[in-house]
This record gives sequence, C-alpha cells and structure tokens, in this order.
Amino acid sequence: MRLNSLKPASGAKHPRKRVGRGIGSGHGKTAGLGHKGQKARSGGYHKIGFEGGQMPLQRRVPKRGFVSPSDGLTVEVRLFQVNGIAAETVDLASLKQAGIVPRAALRAKVILAGKIDRAIKLQGVLASKGARAAIEAAGGSVIAPAENAGAAGGKRAQKAKVAAEKAKAVAARVEAAAKAEPAAKAQTAGAKKTKSEKAESASGGGATAASGAKGEAGGTAKSGGKAKGAAKDGNAKDKGK
Repeated sequence: MRLNSLKPASGAKHPRKRVGRGIGSGHGKTAGLGHKGQKARSGGYHKIGFEGGQMPLQRRVPKRGFVSPSDGLTVEVRLFQVNGIAAETVDLASLKQAGIVPRAALRAKVILAGKIDRAIKLQGVLASKGARAAIEAAGGSVIAPAENAGAAGGKRAQKAKVAAEKAKAVAARVEAAAKAEPAAKAQTAGAKKTKSEKAESASGGGATAASGAKGEAGGTAKSGGKAKGAAKDGNAKDKGK
C-alpha cells in the first residue's frame, strides 16, 4: 500500500452536478428548478402547513383538548364507602341516595380501597377483582348488571351473534325450500299427467268420430250403388218388353 494509491471506496464520491451548462449536461435551461413560480425563485419556499393564504388546518381546528363524552357516567366507588351504607343490598339507587354517586351517573364500579367487615349483597353494580374477592370473603355476594354480560365480549361478540343469526335464517330458508321442492315436483307431475290424459281422450274421440264418419260414408256409398244397380236392371227389363 502506498499513499499515492489510496482512494475513496467505490460509490462514496459522486461527480459535481454542473447546472446551467447547456442541454447536453442534463441540467440545462431551468437548471433543475423547473418552470416559473415561487419554487423557481431564490429564497422562494412554502412553509409547513401553508395553504395558499387561507386559514390552515392546524389553526382552524378548535383547541379544546379531549373531553370524553362518557365522562361522569361511570363512577368509581371505594370499598369502605360501600361498607358505610346501612342497607344489606347495595345498588345504584342506594349509592345515589347515600350521596356517594351523583344522580346523573348511569353506572358505578366498586374498587378495592379500604376494608369491609360485614356481608352485603352488591347488585347491579360493577366490581373489580379485588373488591369482589373482599366482598365474598366477608360473606357477601356480587351480582353483575345484566348489560355487563352483553358487553363482556365487546364488538366481536356482537358481530359473532349477528353472524350466527344470519346463518340460522339462511339455514331456515334452505330447509323450507327443500321441503317445498317435493310438493312442487308432485304438483308439476300431476299437471303433466292431467294434460296427457286430456290429449289422449281428445285423440280417442277424434278417431271414433272419424271412424263413424267413414262408416257412414261407406254405408251411404254402398246403398247408393245398390239403388243405381236396381235402376239399371229396371230400365233393361222395360227395354226388353
């Protein structure tokens, strides 16, 4: 290795872009700045979020933070607060009556905070795992609200339920169609038989009428022939006399 043989790695250096040196250089005419406009000017730029002078999005959106629409509808209740209620059955109405839960609340949930030393029946109120264990250890019981059971599965459970109902409806339709198909086939076969019988009876009647007409015509022709023969014999006898 010699100092005069050292050179950068391949791809580390790029040739300088010579702009404004004619069409053959590849960067002639507009020198890579495109056509006329603000971006083709020296110092011309668009700041981030600029929308041509109209009020940009980040300024016209109201700045009021995030407020949950369901805020205040579900209230947390501490376990020692439930212990202070004299009633044996604690529900949402008794919590509102005691002033623990505001009257606008729709749901309440008991959390493990403090102790409970008596048996109570928690009905229609949510409870955390720790609170449920503490209430049951004190000899009480917890009955979850009915709507909680439906919401336990979330959107997936609801979608599965709707899909199951649709599948049941489709199966019922298929079964009804399968039951109605033999009856329709039998009805069609009966109609075909009736049509064939009518056709046979019509053809038989026509043949009988034709044979009767032929018989009558033949009898008439024969009787006419006999009459002609008798007339000829009579004329011959008259001539002989």
